Amino acid sequence: MSKPGPEAEKLAVEFLQRNGLILVESNFRSRFGEIDLILKDGASLVFAEVRLRSSQHFGGAAASITSAKQAKIIRTAQHYLQQTRSNRPCRFDAVLLDSLDAHRIEWIRNAFEGE
Repeated sequence: MSKPGPEAEKLAVEFLQRNGLILVESNFRSRFGEIDLILKDGASLVFAEVRLRSSQHFGGAAASITSAKQAKIIRTAQHYLQQTRSNRPCRFDAVLLDSLDAHRIEWIRNAFEGE
């Protein structure tokens, strides 16, 4: 599974913004890993993983967010929260695409739990 690419992330941002979220940062990197999108949803921070997988082999886009990947995202989010001194409630969402088609986006809120 490769990075979703700028086109997929752009579609995801536009979709989430149409749904009322506000982009804070994209492609946040730390020594723990990377978070594709960080957004505000009301009082909450949303750490969103964008996945593009055109093949359903091996379970599709959702299955590619393994427990190891989730752990990396959670550690990176904790680092972000410490760095920004944020105490906002937060959640982890997944934005899944099986093609670069804005009408075929699947948005899973609370896709997995943080620690």
